[in-house]
Amino acid sequence: MKILIIENEIYLAQSIATKLGELGHNCEMCTSTKDAIKSNNYDVVLLSTNINGQDFNPVIETFKSSIIILMVSYISNDTVSKPLAAGAKDYILKPFMIEELIRTINHYQDYEKLKKRNEAYEKYLNHSFLSIADDYDHENMELPVFISSSFQKYADAFAFNHAYKKDLPIHFVTLSDPKAMNEISSLPQNSIIYVIDYHLLKKAEKKVFAELIEGKQVIVSSNDKIEDVEYNIIEIKSDSNIFDKGEILSIEDYVKFIVLNYQQKFPDTELSKKLGISRKSLWEKRKKYDIIKKK
Repeated sequence: MKILIIENEIYLAQSIATKLGELGHNCEMCTSTKDAIKSNNYDVVLLSTNINGQDFNPVIETFKSSIIILMVSYISNDTVSKPLAAGAKDYILKPFMIEELIRTINHYQDYEKLKKRNEAYEKYLNHSFLSIADDYDHENMELPVFISSSFQKYADAFAFNHAYKKDLPIHFVTLSDPKAMNEISSLPQNSIIYVIDYHLLKKAEKKVFAELIEGKQVIVSSNDKIEDVEYNIIEIKSDSNIFDKGEILSIEDYVKFIVLNYQQKFPDTELSKKLGISRKSLWEKRKKYDIIKKK
């Protein structure tokens, strides 16, 4: 990582830079906030709040995308509370052991990675579920709930939307995993447990499973029809019932389904390429199935 050390005690700054450098970090030092804000390309900023007469707000604003850790000799509104409110991540009290500083840096580095990863996952899920309608009253819904749908994405959308509406963490479990039952039993109560592949369980296993999820906030999905549970069952069908028939589609039916449902999403050149046919064949398919492309 690239680390900027803002510290007017030269010996301390050099000591920190040396020890962090031995761990593979690239450290730079400066003794004033005025010099510090000339560049903002740093992963971590170690900011001493003991520099007299310095305004820390421009530093925090300049490095708002970096991990800012305050190095303080005493705790007060000016040295800790105000900088934290302005955007600094944490503080460490002088004198400190370098191991404690490294632990703090690693903690926030891991946090930032998880934050960015979570943002990417959330953005992808929102995009993936964009076309799926959700008119369910999640706020007043009692769990456990069983979802029957031949289209897995519909059940996924229901589960993740429910967790979002309830503002609770969600745990994903597949019953194809031999350790699934033990995992479910160990999960906390204040979270949504989303379980898929219920149809893989044998009759005796379903009885054990029903006892296991009692009193838990569980959403269970199955690709088959569900008739053997006492809990609320929701059957979700796709907008086109072509995948809800429980049958293998013919090539012609498959092509018709893809053209109907994806012609507004992809241009003809890309759609025909994905189907493995020419644009002329795509035009002929539309004519054959009497499909009109909306403009």
